[in-house]
Amino acid sequence: MHPNREPNRRTLVKGLGAAGLMAANLDAVEAGQIEAKAAAVSKPAGQEAVPTRKLGRNGPLVPMISMGGDMEPNNALTLMNRAWASGYRYYDTAQKYGRAAEEEIYRKWFAANPGRREQIFLVSKDYPTKKGPIELLDMIDVRLKALGTDYLDLYFIHQLCPEVYGPESVNWGKSDVFREVAEKLKKSGKVRMVGFSCHGGPEYIQAAADGGFLDALMVQYSPFYERGGSFDKALTDCHAKGIGLIAMKTLRHAGNVPKRIPEFEKLGLTTHQAILHAVWSDQRIASICNSVRNFDQMRSSLAAVRNYKAPLEVSLVEKLRETVLASRRTMCPGCPSCDEKVAATKFAFRDIARYVTYFEQDINHQARDRYLSLPESARKATSAELAELTNGCSYGIDYAEVAARAERYFA
Repeated sequence: MHPNREPNRRTLVKGLGAAGLMAANLDAVEAGQIEAKAAAVSKPAGQEAVPTRKLGRNGPLVPMISMGGDMEPNNALTLMNRAWASGYRYYDTAQKYGRAAEEEIYRKWFAANPGRREQIFLVSKDYPTKKGPIELLDMIDVRLKALGTDYLDLYFIHQLCPEVYGPESVNWGKSDVFREVAEKLKKSGKVRMVGFSCHGGPEYIQAAADGGFLDALMVQYSPFYERGGSFDKALTDCHAKGIGLIAMKTLRHAGNVPKRIPEFEKLGLTTHQAILHAVWSDQRIASICNSVRNFDQMRSSLAAVRNYKAPLEVSLVEKLRETVLASRRTMCPGCPSCDEKVAATKFAFRDIARYVTYFEQDINHQARDRYLSLPESARKATSAELAELTNGCSYGIDYAEVAARAERYFA
């Protein structure tokens, strides 16, 4: 962060200490009260169960880490089976994942393993870009058929942001239309929980808090956000309204950090595992949706969640922040420092940074198709706009350099 945005130690302690512990105590009481009624995921035979947290006020206990989607189709079934055998019971997918073929893989997986569907928490997502939330009422049947199931545990509008859905979409989280759609979906029995995955600014999260009717949100989350800022407030308001919060993109800004540093070696954690612990240190966060591309990532993530016992000390979170900042090729973590500047242009920097990250970290060849599917106006920005964005970035990301990398890789 820039010096004028630097949170002092007291602010950090407040953000990660007292407030987090209070939330933890409340969550523990609530979880005890509803555990018998909550939809439970099965405990893996012969495996230590993945720790759980309650997803929202009225939701089930869910594993604190999920099997993130968008797998390469040629090894997806192998990964899913290994994940199941390793203890994963929360699976996340979407209409366009795996080159729009991932849902079919799930259908085959369920067909080959009767009874497995009822033992997991399953999430899918869709793009109601033509008429807005009301489209979900028809889209859900397509999703269920594609997946080979008759219900979803959680159904999201995918990638809610102005670039995909227009500026008016900022109010969907508190709109009567979306409220009625959510009620109808749940009443039908086809969906147990409804929400959206947020690629927009904190105003989208705040709208959901103001509306108070959604069950869960998935948000781009960095543990280094500004305490007391608009993002922090929106999360707190959602948590107070009983809206479950799932973190995503938690490691995307840390692809090039040193794998091990002494402070975390002592705790038996790699740097990436420490970042996951920093996210779980925020008791408002029920789970992390973590992309899994190979067995090493799977083992690392499971070891991290099973090793989590208590929030990280503030000094260690600060050490993590310094380590990430020192990485020369840091990617946009979706923090709110430049939200206003990004919103003032049509330039889809967060998406572009994400596609570059996917390509570099995962050798993900779908990234090029996604980049080219953006409107040309979303791929272009003036030198002055890029310089202004760079100057306003708390992480010091060189926007022009990342945009040039995307052009070089994809165009």
